[in-house]
Amino acid sequence: MQVHALEMDDFSKEEYSLIGIHSTLEDYKLAYLLNKNLNTRFCKTKEDLEFIIEKKNASFSVYNYENLEYHIDWLLIANSYREENQTVSNQLLLTSETKTHLIPEKKKVDFFIKIYGEFENEFVLKTINKIKSIDNVITAYSIDKNTLKSKDFLIF
Repeated sequence: MQVHALEMDDFSKEEYSLIGIHSTLEDYKLAYLLNKNLNTRFCKTKEDLEFIIEKKNASFSVYNYENLEYHIDWLLIANSYREENQTVSNQLLLTSETKTHLIPEKKKVDFFIKIYGEFENEFVLKTINKIKSIDNVITAYSIDKNTLKSKDFLIF
């Protein structure tokens, strides 16, 4: 009897492209500007992407857009979660902030755009150029998902 071992890649056969964005914008403002410049309609999902990373709860904002005409799905995903911690010491209220990253090996990336469906590589390049033209976007570039150690966090 032959045994077949399943790997995580067997469940995630759908191809997608990944774009990294460096920006100082808040997630809602970036979604608005992407809608304006890319002719998309990103909307905040009902639930954020929630994980327990390094024994800490983390919640990453997600916006989605489905292009039914071309069968392309888009996700705008925040790469960081900030949590404010308050402690009282000697009658002083001390506040500290911890930052958790969805993809730790890409700490400098503020947002990811995950595009899946059938499209040409030129479509991704044009999209990146349009994103770069947005004010307060420092840069945008394509990321090879196969080089990411934490790419399983992008499967949802």
